[in-house]
Amino acid sequence: MKREQTKTASLNNAQHVLNDPRWLRLIHRDREADGTFVYAVSSTGVFCRPACASRTPRPENVRFFSSPDEAIRAGFRPCKRCQPIAATAPQPKSDLVEAVCAQMNRAIATGDRIPTLDDLAAVTRLSRFHLQRTFREATGMSPRQYAAFQRAKRVQNELRENTTVTDAIYNAGYNSSSHFYSEAKEALGMQPSHLQSGGKDTTIRYAVGRSPLGLVLAAQSERGICAILMGDNKKELVADLKKRFARATLIEAGDDFTAVLNEVIALATEPQQAKLRLPLDMSGTLFQQRVWKALRSIPAGKTATYRQIAEKLGSPRAVRAVAGACAANHIAIAIPCHRVVRNDGSLSGYRWGVERKTELLRREGAR
Repeated sequence: MKREQTKTASLNNAQHVLNDPRWLRLIHRDREADGTFVYAVSSTGVFCRPACASRTPRPENVRFFSSPDEAIRAGFRPCKRCQPIAATAPQPKSDLVEAVCAQMNRAIATGDRIPTLDDLAAVTRLSRFHLQRTFREATGMSPRQYAAFQRAKRVQNELRENTTVTDAIYNAGYNSSSHFYSEAKEALGMQPSHLQSGGKDTTIRYAVGRSPLGLVLAAQSERGICAILMGDNKKELVADLKKRFARATLIEAGDDFTAVLNEVIALATEPQQAKLRLPLDMSGTLFQQRVWKALRSIPAGKTATYRQIAEKLGSPRAVRAVAGACAANHIAIAIPCHRVVRNDGSLSGYRWGVERKTELLRREGAR
């Protein structure tokens, strides 16, 4: 009886394989199929790429997988002849991730249903596991977290244009306001009420002073220092602050703010000795906040590369995402993105000017 059952299962599998369009690509050793799938042979325990020159296997012994990772998890080992792991690269990972992001962005822009991980895996012809890992390595977040962040950002942007809360939520594709509120805190690193108001009920006091690096604007909310901006023109610095906190009440502080301003300026003047004792009010995605926390762990006088930061966060390929988080930093010096350099040690861009970055590092003894 058991033998008959095994024979039936074998015949069923053979019929299934023969009906699969991938079988024709396998027997024709289609090189264009390399990277779209791998096949495993149960009698040998090995998996190969479609164009492998090995003898064509019997269909009852064949299993198809979307990726090498999927085959490995099923207990198969890679073929030493065709090396399917090294060969499976039909599309650069950066292009693949950009394509996935573009698909989610299109859905968000039109208010359509956000593609699920299964949807994205089918389009990219990768397993769910491989797609999730590849996307996280490149961006520092999962596809779901990326979609949540982009949708919440769309709501935030629409609120700045005085769109009603209800319209903004539904325009971004949320099917209910409760769904939006459940995602907003995780996606943007702030309470939904703060996002909804766009800072409307927040009072921010600020002052501008002069430092060896030019003008420095220090701004403080009820939660702590929310911005440290550097530049050469006071009006431009204040305009930048207003843009960041469009609906907050901004008040230019008086003499009672002098101690706060002096403490911030001291960071620029003597970054090796000065320490900011005031709390920070950081608004950003969870990934950005993880990057900023990592930056604050770099001691004065030392530097780290974008890759080293990514590796510290457990996402070694999220170098571009780390660079993006550094560029989004609006609390200069206190969150020391100036201490991040290229792999060869050379200086990369700095939103407040490479000259200021050079001078800061010189004052810290890192240059």
